[in-house]
Amino acid sequence: MAAITRNRLKLGVNGFGRIGKLTVWHHVARKYFDEIVVNIGRQAGTSLDDIAHYVERDSTYGWLHGYLYGCSAEPVISDLDEENGSMLIDSVRVRFLRTARNPAEIGWRDQGVRLVVDTTGQFLDPTLGAEHSKGSLRGHLASGAEKVIVSAPFKIKDKGKPMPEDAITTVMGINGNDYDPRRHKIISNASCTTTCLAHMMKPLINAFGPKKIMSASMATVHAATGSQQVLDRLPGEGKTDLRKNRSIMNNIILTTTGAANALRLVIPEMEEIAFIAESVRIPTSTGSLIILVINLQEQPSGEFLGRDLINEIYRQAAADSPQGYLHYTDKQNVSGDIIGMPRVAAIIEGHETHARTAEATIDLAKIPGLDSKTFSNPNEMVVHIPVTQAVIYGWYDNEMGSYVNMLGDRTVSVAENL
Repeated sequence: MAAITRNRLKLGVNGFGRIGKLTVWHHVARKYFDEIVVNIGRQAGTSLDDIAHYVERDSTYGWLHGYLYGCSAEPVISDLDEENGSMLIDSVRVRFLRTARNPAEIGWRDQGVRLVVDTTGQFLDPTLGAEHSKGSLRGHLASGAEKVIVSAPFKIKDKGKPMPEDAITTVMGINGNDYDPRRHKIISNASCTTTCLAHMMKPLINAFGPKKIMSASMATVHAATGSQQVLDRLPGEGKTDLRKNRSIMNNIILTTTGAANALRLVIPEMEEIAFIAESVRIPTSTGSLIILVINLQEQPSGEFLGRDLINEIYRQAAADSPQGYLHYTDKQNVSGDIIGMPRVAAIIEGHETHARTAEATIDLAKIPGLDSKTFSNPNEMVVHIPVTQAVIYGWYDNEMGSYVNMLGDRTVSVAENL
């Protein structure tokens, strides 16, 4: 990752789970921010040494100094100051706050923080006021931040409320330029799945147009997340999805994804396409896969929409991507191969692209509102339309490689306009 000249901005990070910790790794490596202030919101371990222990090593990505400099690197954490809750991580000052959980009480203004990345997954409703008893995104603004980036899709609890004018969902490389620094204060970076899916769908929409895509569906084979149980647990009061309390170590677990709804926010053309999104969780720590199925109406010219054409669309889109967010490969991969691959939203595995064309028979008499009397010959009531069904596979590292690195790009782009 190319280093960017460090400025005097401080970055605030709320939450220190998987995304929060890896966000710190990303920005320590990037050296854009002069200082990082992390709000843990509670005491952790017995001292600052225990926090440094957590920062320094990771079960998925290894040692921090190895991530930064390779196998011969030396440890990079020093100057621990228990009183101030700070340490130096590869020359970047990182301070940890261990008191307030409510964003309105964190005190970003006192810390000199103007930009906050909220990685808690707890504050997702941009319509809630800063005074909400359980905390809210707007609490960060009341606490002194000027901008808040959310590492998850928005979830508006009151379905009757519209999206606020100062809130927006973006995916870098898709609609990142829709962010208006003069208007938007709260930015959702969508999800890891939506990010990958957007980069899989956009080249197809650009190539065929939404009218030609008759329908689409996706299933994500997704690595485990921190919200899942290691061992079976009794569900909480009122919980209806009993699968969320089953052991992820021993099961493939059916679950849901909001990728379909979020995708419409970043690619408006998706409103014209019938689309379904599903998800299953599997016992791996990271590295996920989207299986995308699309149905295309064949060209009147008879041009065959086959595997080679679809792969060429992705190959060209990857070559034309200035940020390199889309990657195409003809090699055969497994999930471990894509872990840590930097700044790649989607890795199209062209080796597994499949396409089949068949005729769909449509009885016009069964179409509501169509007057059958306009047809003199009953045979005219049945039409045959050639339809191609294509299956496309896209890998993504749902933690560091894809999502956190692209979240870092979003964060720097917002900071540049402060």
